[in-house]
Amino acid sequence: MTSSVFGIGLAGCGTVGTGVIRALKRNGELIRERTGGTMTLEVMRVLVRDSQKTRDDMVDIGLLTTDWQSLVDDSAVKIVIELIGGTDLAFDIVARSLTLGKPVITGNKALLAERGPELFALSKLHNTPIHFEAAVAGGIPIIKTVQEAFVGNRMLALCGIINGTSNYILQRMSEAGLEFSTALAEAQALGYAEADPSLDVNGWDAAHKAILLATLAYGFPISPSQMNVVGIEQVKPLDIDFAKQLGYVVKLLAVIREHDNGAIELRLQPSFVSKSHILASVNGVFNAVAVHGDGVGEALFYGRGAGQDPTASAVIADLVEAARTLAKGQTHRGFLPWRENGRIMPIEETSTAYYVRFDVTDRPGVIAEIARVLAEHRIGISGTHSPVNPENPDAAFVDMVFLLHSCPYGLLQKALKEIAALACVNSYPVVFRIEQL
Repeated sequence: MTSSVFGIGLAGCGTVGTGVIRALKRNGELIRERTGGTMTLEVMRVLVRDSQKTRDDMVDIGLLTTDWQSLVDDSAVKIVIELIGGTDLAFDIVARSLTLGKPVITGNKALLAERGPELFALSKLHNTPIHFEAAVAGGIPIIKTVQEAFVGNRMLALCGIINGTSNYILQRMSEAGLEFSTALAEAQALGYAEADPSLDVNGWDAAHKAILLATLAYGFPISPSQMNVVGIEQVKPLDIDFAKQLGYVVKLLAVIREHDNGAIELRLQPSFVSKSHILASVNGVFNAVAVHGDGVGEALFYGRGAGQDPTASAVIADLVEAARTLAKGQTHRGFLPWRENGRIMPIEETSTAYYVRFDVTDRPGVIAEIARVLAEHRIGISGTHSPVNPENPDAAFVDMVFLLHSCPYGLLQKALKEIAALACVNSYPVVFRIEQL
């Protein structure tokens, strides 16, 4: 049986790009056998920023180019893999590829979260798919699962830990009592965090992934401006210790949930998760997504959320799918939004219980002043605590914790705005949601 050669244009030869080349050379014959002996996947061109840079021995320097248009327009290139990141040049590469009818595989969650509607429109216009399994949770096949395996389910909720860097930092703060800055420096030293870790710790790396999952599950384009995002920068060991006492762990949690009125709750923030819930046991740089469908019920997907091999594995899976589509002359096999719009629930309407930390000046009546404002807004208090610093028990400034009953987030924010203006409160309160999963 004759094997067809599918030429690949690889845009980006960093960690993941190199991993794709290595995986194809390592398992190319296995892939050919598993596809019935009819498919050979061969990298024809590789786009790089610097063609003189020293590279892995697996990379054929004769394939390198710094001209993205020559890669996309090459007639030998049938499928384009975009792994350069960013939203400008990457958009041009993907858009041009789709216009030429060349399927695209990308791991670029920021590109799809911010410019997805434009690209999905091009994908539909030119009947050419975009595949993006590698954009969410590394090697965990969550995209194909939601898009294909659960196609007969109404998605009731998806909740997950989808940023390994922040998860590692929170674990080290919990295990070793480290301050945030110390745990972050450790993650950087081990290569788990970038030199500029802002997108990991401010929550936007995970938020982009959550937007893609919500778009897949509910079928309409979602703007990043519609999502409420809070990172982990303000988490203190005090918060983690308090969570432990209450039977919780602190996780940076993405919550995607459909309500009875059809509105979609979409948010990401540090949250108290019960120790009894399976997500509480997800540690290190691992990711996990809990999916609740009306047919399948509860299902959990767990694995490495980043890294060369897991992410390259997801890219290869999409590559084989794209090649099969081309080989069989099939119509569009990627994702397309199936409705023009939907309703994202305003963050003010979402409700949970809360843990709130106040930086206050320690003087008589502080608790009463805060409690008065909360009572005026009809927000119930389930507990208060003012931990003493054993190194300085007479400190004038302390952290005071309130546990609050479930209420709409907008109501809580109104109360906190008033509380922040009190003379005894030194900064805006820090809020953690107490999740009921």
